[in-house]
Amino acid sequence: GLDPRFDRLPEELKTGDPIEAIGAFSRDLLEIVAPFVPAVKPQIAYFEVYRDAGMKLYFELVELAQQLGLLVIGDVKRGDIGSTAEAYAAGHLADAGSPDAVTVNAYFGADGLAPFVDAARDGGGGLFALVRTSNPSAADIQDVTDAAGKPFYEHMAEQIATLGSGEGLVGECGYSCVGAVVGATYPDEARRLRELMPQQIFLVPGYGAQGATAADCAASFKSDGSGAIVNASRSVIYAHQRDEYAGIDWKQAVAAAAEAFAADIRTALG
Repeated sequence: GLDPRFDRLPEELKTGDPIEAIGAFSRDLLEIVAPFVPAVKPQIAYFEVYRDAGMKLYFELVELAQQLGLLVIGDVKRGDIGSTAEAYAAGHLADAGSPDAVTVNAYFGADGLAPFVDAARDGGGGLFALVRTSNPSAADIQDVTDAAGKPFYEHMAEQIATLGSGEGLVGECGYSCVGAVVGATYPDEARRLRELMPQQIFLVPGYGAQGATAADCAASFKSDGSGAIVNASRSVIYAHQRDEYAGIDWKQAVAAAAEAFAADIRTALG
């Protein structure tokens, strides 16, 4: 997860223009992690805050990551209906300079997701709809139950499973281009959601700084070790601030943390 904040950058980079510093940090970071992970997830909020310059950098980094052989998941969490959703999909998923996949808010239902689904199908990309998020207060909304006791996140999962099974959306490996965000901080719920969404690839946040372990993350995978991708952000990109990497160059710290992260997930999957 690429979440660049100027105040957390290595001290040697905190000079001059913040956007230049964030750009230098992010470019180096992509090259460092590319040998260890299959994908990168830039969080667009950390670029939008710098307006035009930030958005220009965001798309430059998308291109660089793809050149390095990484899949790019644009963490944009867009969602709306009608022509507004079409504009969001066109801006973040539909053209050659876009990420390979994006995160979306599914609260508006199938018609709000349809433009993203169409763009993903037509362009060979994907989307990850929010189903069970990793933040502590998610339960206040997502655990609300109906008269039969079914929680809201299960209703959402069923909607995503149905939507993702549409014509032209399921690939040769049996997975849909319509995936789901399922937080690692709720492993029991993740196991249930895996049952409800067998064709969905799960994007799994919460590892590391949010407290989830590799064993927690493993709950989102199928028994053959497929079906999910785990996100680590702060625990890797700011590894130079962790005690175990104190005293070494920040680039070496990131490389060590990325390698350890990948190894931890592989071990948990057996």
